[in-house]
Amino acid sequence: MYLIVAFAVTVLVITLAWRGVGVTRQPGDDGGGHMRLPERPPRPTRPAPRRFIAPDDDPEFLSEIDRRLRGEGKNN
Repeated sequence: MYLIVAFAVTVLVITLAWRGVGVTRQPGDDGGGHMRLPERPPRPTRPAPRRFIAPDDDPEFLSEIDRRLRGEGKNN
């Protein structure tokens, strides 16, 4: 007897899960099985980043650092 009840409950759970219990339908759905997902708002667009030149790419800056490390700079 317990085996029959367990089998029936298992079939019921699988059937309900298969049908998608808890899925809300949109107004106007015909129940054909194809659910429309709610539309997302468009993502905000970011302006393109400006080209930034790091100080370590500047040859004058690199030579100034080199002079300071060697002790040859005027501002030790």
